Amino acid sequence: MNRLSKFFPLAAGALIIVVLDQLTKSLVNEHVELYRSIPVTGFFNITHIQNPGAAFGFMSGMSAKWVGAFFIALTIFASAVLVYLYQEAEKEGPALRVALTLILGGALGNLIDRVTIGTVTDFLDFYIGGFHWWAFNVADSCITIGAITAIAASLFPAGKSTTES
Repeated sequence: MNRLSKFFPLAAGALIIVVLDQLTKSLVNEHVELYRSIPVTGFFNITHIQNPGAAFGFMSGMSAKWVGAFFIALTIFASAVLVYLYQEAEKEGPALRVALTLILGGALGNLIDRVTIGTVTDFLDFYIGGFHWWAFNVADSCITIGAITAIAASLFPAGKSTTES
């Protein structure tokens, strides 16, 4: 197999995630006023928020300029590590490669926001009664699902039976 072709699933998957993430963020930015909530169900709103910090509002009280620069540099470094890990995960089974693809696509989706508008557009707002989780987006969802999948893949490696003697 050509050396670059083994990265095609990673690149294609990450691109699909980035396109979906950027499309949904664009729709929210164009059609929902900042801080406006649109009720969808009794536990979910579309709420337009611009997050200068990290996931769950972490570092949002700090200077947006420095936080943005930090997360841009961190995402570029992490993306290189994810590509390396993807190459190494070839023998680990598909779950870890899918997880790394989800994380990379999500990281790149949020990186585009940081580079182009200086903040990350969040809009998925789940709640129970008066308790709201932090708003998030498609990229954040992919990163979270990818991290959970990577942990599960490392705890339960492919091809390893728990009943083997």
